[in-house]
Amino acid sequence: MAYVVKGLSAGPYRHLYGLAEQDLHDLGVRRYRADVSPGFPDRIEMRDARPGETLLLINHVSLPHDTPYRASHAIFVREGAEEAYVGENEIPEVMAIRPLSLRAFDGDGFMRDAILADGLAVEPAIERLFENGQVAFIHAHNATRGCYAGLIERLG
Repeated sequence: MAYVVKGLSAGPYRHLYGLAEQDLHDLGVRRYRADVSPGFPDRIEMRDARPGETLLLINHVSLPHDTPYRASHAIFVREGAEEAYVGENEIPEVMAIRPLSLRAFDGDGFMRDAILADGLAVEPAIERLFENGQVAFIHAHNATRGCYAGLIERLG
């Protein structure tokens, strides 16, 4: 089963890069400086920030559908991140090193299945979820803190 993992577009977040702390605070955003790696997963480039890099902790609506599954949660976006990650048939390290909740949705935003997986078990779990023809996409979330981790779509 061919699939693609996608990071978020930088577009909705660029206006936040470099803002003063008070301006960020007024928008409900917090700036962090990575002091360890891994530990601060950027959702645009799909990599852990290196110590010293700054990130913005923001609320992200990951599932905007008007269903009971509508979802938002905190995510990190690295300040200055521009290029959204796109990985065909590969799980980025930022996802592979964390336990994930893989949530399979149909095109209307209703959950059809879900699996907990980590490391080498992620790819077989994705394949199993996509065996269900109703599944249009999968959202990966960090299983421990619940943060949105990435979008997984079928290829072909």
